[in-house]
Amino acid sequence: MSTEMEDGMEPIAVVGLAGRLPGAATIEAFWRNQRDGVESVTRFTPQQLADAGWPADMVAHPDYVPAAAVIEDADHFDAEFFGYSREQAEISDPQQRIFAETVWHALEDTGHDPARFDGAVGVYAGQFANKYLPLNLLANAKFRGSLAAFSARPYNDKDFLATRAAYLCDLRGPAMTVQSACSTSLVAIHLACQALLGHECDMALAGGVALPVPLIGGYPVVAGGIFARDGHCRPFDASSSGTVPGYGVTVVALRRLSDALADNDHIRALILGSALNNDGSAKFGFNAPNGQAQAEVIATAHAVAGVPSESIGYIEAHGTGTPLGDPIELAGLTKAFNTKERGYCAIGSAKANIGHLDAAAGAAGFARAVLALEHAQIPPSINYDAPNPALLLERTPFYVPTTARPWPRGATPRRAGVSAFAVGGTNAHVVLQEAPAPRAAEPPARDHQLLVLSARTTKALTDAANNLADRLEQDDLDLADVAYTLQVGRRAFPHRRHLVCRDRTEAITALRALARPGTEDTTANPDARQVVFMFPGSASHRPDAAARIHRSEPAFAREVDRCAELARPLLGHDPRALLLPSTWDGPQQPHDDPRGTAAAAFILQWSLAQLWQSWGVRPAAMIGEGDGEYVAACLAGVIDLADAIDVTITAAELRSRAGAGPVPDAHASEFAAKMARHALKPPQVPYICAATGTWTSPQEAVDPAHWARHLREPARTADGLRELAGEPGRILLEVGPGSTLTDTAARQDTAKQPAAVASLPPADGNRSDHAALLHAVGTLWQSTVHIDWEALRGTSRPRRVSLPGYPFQRSRYWIGPDSGSYEPLGLEEASWTSSS
Repeated sequence: MSTEMEDGMEPIAVVGLAGRLPGAATIEAFWRNQRDGVESVTRFTPQQLADAGWPADMVAHPDYVPAAAVIEDADHFDAEFFGYSREQAEISDPQQRIFAETVWHALEDTGHDPARFDGAVGVYAGQFANKYLPLNLLANAKFRGSLAAFSARPYNDKDFLATRAAYLCDLRGPAMTVQSACSTSLVAIHLACQALLGHECDMALAGGVALPVPLIGGYPVVAGGIFARDGHCRPFDASSSGTVPGYGVTVVALRRLSDALADNDHIRALILGSALNNDGSAKFGFNAPNGQAQAEVIATAHAVAGVPSESIGYIEAHGTGTPLGDPIELAGLTKAFNTKERGYCAIGSAKANIGHLDAAAGAAGFARAVLALEHAQIPPSINYDAPNPALLLERTPFYVPTTARPWPRGATPRRAGVSAFAVGGTNAHVVLQEAPAPRAAEPPARDHQLLVLSARTTKALTDAANNLADRLEQDDLDLADVAYTLQVGRRAFPHRRHLVCRDRTEAITALRALARPGTEDTTANPDARQVVFMFPGSASHRPDAAARIHRSEPAFAREVDRCAELARPLLGHDPRALLLPSTWDGPQQPHDDPRGTAAAAFILQWSLAQLWQSWGVRPAAMIGEGDGEYVAACLAGVIDLADAIDVTITAAELRSRAGAGPVPDAHASEFAAKMARHALKPPQVPYICAATGTWTSPQEAVDPAHWARHLREPARTADGLRELAGEPGRILLEVGPGSTLTDTAARQDTAKQPAAVASLPPADGNRSDHAALLHAVGTLWQSTVHIDWEALRGTSRPRRVSLPGYPFQRSRYWIGPDSGSYEPLGLEEASWTSSS
């Protein structure tokens, strides 16, 4: 689709969602609850409320309703993940804590690691009033007498919500705390869109959080108040009496559509337009709604979006279920829609399911509408039997769906509106549209995929493996998309594992096995960053050892073809006939030509080294066995490619003439003369000389006599490998077929044995060449070697997909009041209850 509307404004793509909402620890669980009509309001026993600190006389009062929509473990936090000390975690408002975790999950849901994101990431968010500091910390004598009391404000004050998240997640764009009471988080979404359109940032996170203290509790029913007497929120229903308190957090991630399309992001929906306004004073009082202002903000959002109201199929209303607010809201909507059509647009409110989340309510409703568009389903409105007569529903464009129903696409794309209105009069409305159809999935270039998992702890890694297995069982995700998202969209932590899998079934089995107790230690060696390339030479040659890689890796194929063109005039035939006989359609060549075998081995090892380097893996040192040293010398810049191929072929011919015995001095002299005709330079990358078993000096590298000695004397490969083992932090990578040098290195009797891995399988191996190559990539990454994942994907275009977020390992961090109980403001006043 076009990335611009008719007036030139670019749509904003919703590329990430995360939340912890009543009855739902994840955004996926939230959608299931909405779709299935689940009410997530908890009714508490007197004992539960007493344990939480509520006064007994309040709980026992007949006008006290022991119900709220709460979240579990709101006092728990993964302090270690964010680098908090116990003291810092304990003095921090739990709203700041769970907001930071949810921001991290929203970032992960985008499939982008902010550390590698090319652009600025902004944060726009707000929170419910901070009650932890006055009701908990300041009511605790030990805290008041501690030095921590002097540093508590930045961990509690509203001002620091967005900036704290930006600090903890290292985000460099604008970070603004937004406050407008109940419309806070939808206002934050609007401001985030404006920042993106103004290029103040390139990704924006927006949302809100609400956690009253105590973390469970009910509410008093106040005459003329907004809370329901029966503990149920019934938007638009004839028996509605108000709303129910809700707790939770929602964060959305937004990008300009053009950027999201370019990066193959998982686009959940589009924002076509949004608007803000305020009621002013033309209403009954400060707390009252203003239907005219609501109508104006909705009409303005429609105008900004450039869409007719008849094209909107669903409205996520503010929908508090109050007898006064619902009719005013519906009247405003009807006026804004300004159409004679009746009963075509569904209307609902997440508050029926999860209560009123105050500052987080708008983002929760936004998430509900986005998910409805994404799943092409209109969720049911629960607690609804008959319309409030004051709505005059039959005279409006709206109907209230009581069952989940498919949302078919009509003449226009599916569209939805989201409203949030606030005490104080700040109104917000957003117009959404379904995401553009994703690009058709391409057949994967490789027959296996590399999945990488990491975490800060072994337990978190185990949880991550199980969570991913669960997702693969539930959703029909393309494994190539999953692999790519894990590679580029997740931060790499110290505990690491990798899996090479052919399909989802194999991946699920491998993930479950990884998660079983007793698996090997997953801690990466933080020093194992130096990669040593080992070239096994022509002794390792095996026809078709890299045939699949030649077919699917263009960088490898280009080097093979380039080298073959250089070697063909020297050999009198094309070495690809020996290297890739199964796919070669040219003249057949004798397989007993040692010159051709040597050339084919050189070409494979050189091309494989170039492939590794294209993926960001560059050697810190090298070693070659036999004529494998010519590959090392060429890669080190000692000799250029054409000359190295010439030398390899010449050495093979001389060795062939010598038969089984050592190369005669005369042949060595001939070889020295050949080397003297080539321009030799000191090595730019250190490598071991097989003839000496130690490092090649700059003088030796340019001395033809040294090369003659290399040809004539037996190799001291084992000595060279022991030399390599003398310095810690190295991992040995065999760049050629099989595992000859890898096995030799493993047998070395050294105090610190470096890890070694083969690029390609042996002839009798049970892995394909692709699987072996990806296993080697995973092994290097597991040893903290940097991999250029974008280069690894090559010409394929995998998509970023939504995967489970980091499994935070939470513990309880809480400082309570000395008395163990709370005295909510107004408890002493008789006016708080209608029956006193």
